[in-house]
Amino acid sequence: MATYKLVATAAMGLESIVAREVKDLGYETTVENGKIFFEGDELAIARSNMWLRTADRVKIVMGEFNAYTFDQLFEGTKALPWETLMPVDAAFPVSGKSVKSKLYSVPDCQSIVKKAIVERMKAAYKRMSFLEESGPTYKIEVAIRNDKVTLTVDTSGAGLHKRGYRTGQGEAPLKETMAAALIKLTNWRPDRPFHDPFCGSGTIPIEAALIGQNIAPGFNREFISEEWPVIPESIWEKVRLDAEEAANYDQPLEIYGSDIDHKIIEVAKENAIEAGLGDLIQFKQMQGKDFTASSDYGVIVGNPPYGERIGEEEEVERMYRDMGEVFEQYPTWSKYLITSHPDFEDLYGKKATKKRKLFNGFIRTDYYQYFGQRPPRNTN
Repeated sequence: MATYKLVATAAMGLESIVAREVKDLGYETTVENGKIFFEGDELAIARSNMWLRTADRVKIVMGEFNAYTFDQLFEGTKALPWETLMPVDAAFPVSGKSVKSKLYSVPDCQSIVKKAIVERMKAAYKRMSFLEESGPTYKIEVAIRNDKVTLTVDTSGAGLHKRGYRTGQGEAPLKETMAAALIKLTNWRPDRPFHDPFCGSGTIPIEAALIGQNIAPGFNREFISEEWPVIPESIWEKVRLDAEEAANYDQPLEIYGSDIDHKIIEVAKENAIEAGLGDLIQFKQMQGKDFTASSDYGVIVGNPPYGERIGEEEEVERMYRDMGEVFEQYPTWSKYLITSHPDFEDLYGKKATKKRKLFNGFIRTDYYQYFGQRPPRNTN
């Protein structure tokens, strides 16, 4: 087994949550903006893809070096041991980005990296002619920032938010990774009721159910690195078997999702069925202001409309006022609401216990956290 430098990429603001997930898998981390670095073998690659709920992807860092000229980029790339990862027939498309660097032409950088890898592979595999590229795919990225080159290979394929259960979605779907992060930032436990009053296509309730029963987020999908000869099939089989054994399918859950749109509720039900959770989540067509709860110490997590569309603002502001009036009738419940609206607290009628800046896609939002009363301690 080889040791790789790995990086789990994350949305801005979620780095600490992703780092915690990586540590929970048993790996030491170092954190930069949007990146969580750790070291691990082929098993680590499979496990992190299977289990990271809030990361965007997992990549291998092949090398890092400074380059101010195309020659330096070529030689630095060629010096890396690409043949230890890629077979002679590997297909390796190269994408790129460059920020504040002398080498600013991304197409040229991509082309030079490609040529350098071809030269390295031809020498390593003693090939005179061109490489076929008919085998498994290795997506390579050249990223240059302040003249520092980082070359990575993507091990995930489709982004980790693609869990494999989404049959349909609403107009502004929340990424599954963000939904999982919103839940992980709460005080919810599987023995407490959970409600999303703006559930849309069901992403937050579905992610809550996956967390509640400890079901691996990658259990229902495939990863690009499953095709790589360097990671034996037995490793993927072990990781899937371990995930199956770790799941707690007997954990009872009280999870609700509601939305004003009856069509999207049907989509949410279909998505839950696709995720294998159809009987665990109760979906209902309902306005947020009609929320009721018969039990105490529950958790509300919601991604309500932000009022960013023309003509929508008044309606959304009324909704926030109604929400505050209704939700605050349940003092034992904790409420967690994400929005980009600058006046949310004023409209809701109460200052949040805590708020956290997050990016929902490219929209800067705040996650308003209202902590409910704590349950009394059991003195028995």
